[in-house]
Amino acid sequence: MADNDSVLTAARAWKGGRLALATVVSTWGSAPRPRGSHMLVHEDGRFEGSVSGGCVESDILATAAEVIAGAPAVLKAYGVEDASAWEVGLPCGGRIEVLVQSVSDAGFAPDLFDAIDAARGRGETLEVATDLATGLSGAGGEFVNRYDPPRRLLIVGAVQIAQALAGLARELGISTVVIDPRGRFLTPERFPHVMLDDRWPDEAVTSLRPDPATAVVTLSHDPKIDDPALIAALASGAGYVAALGSRRSHAARLERLAAAGVSAEDLVRIEGPAGLALGAIGPAEIALSIAASMVKTFHDRG
Repeated sequence: MADNDSVLTAARAWKGGRLALATVVSTWGSAPRPRGSHMLVHEDGRFEGSVSGGCVESDILATAAEVIAGAPAVLKAYGVEDASAWEVGLPCGGRIEVLVQSVSDAGFAPDLFDAIDAARGRGETLEVATDLATGLSGAGGEFVNRYDPPRRLLIVGAVQIAQALAGLARELGISTVVIDPRGRFLTPERFPHVMLDDRWPDEAVTSLRPDPATAVVTLSHDPKIDDPALIAALASGAGYVAALGSRRSHAARLERLAAAGVSAEDLVRIEGPAGLALGAIGPAEIALSIAASMVKTFHDRG
């Protein structure tokens, strides 16, 4: 699963322009970008995304210009064993294959971007197949790329750990909503550049419709706030559900939720205590452990 959000945004902004799309279709060894990663190139030289983290982008730009000018789609291979490895190869030791195709009905049809946007807007995953021999996408082929909904994080409890976690999520490109009915906690000064929701947590979580690309994390330590949010999250398709607290408090939480009617199958979906076992101390490190576990869960699903 590759993060192509910025490329999809650029595709909307550049709609109608002459474009080429480069895609990592195979990787071996220490590849810098995962299979499915895109780089979108505009006819005026602008580009968005990456296929190698910088190692081969210059060569891809030159190839993209040729494709935009009318050349057929081309499948290019890059690896450290290439004679030009230090010029346009991968000195890190990996190997990748990159397809460069036009954004046109003879390549990656422009309406495929619309279909991807529509599916992601519904919280659904869309798969697009490509024939690597012809560079034609959408009509079947051996390479299939998956486009998941945008990653989201719903934080319940506007506490200090939430401040650090919201900042980490922003750096990771994960859209974040902080939910707390307590107005003194939920302020723009404490959570700049973050969407704030002061509804009761179960109402907020339900209306935001968590999907497999959504994480719900409860941090308030107040069962009146956390428990309803967890019940709503477990009734949804949320991909990651976690709750802050000690093992003892989590055991008590599970008893309360079971008494409220949550099934044993759903209870095991809750990661408690929240976060990877990093020996975290303090709000920033705890937030880091939660962010790491969230990302790991998203990748494991992918």
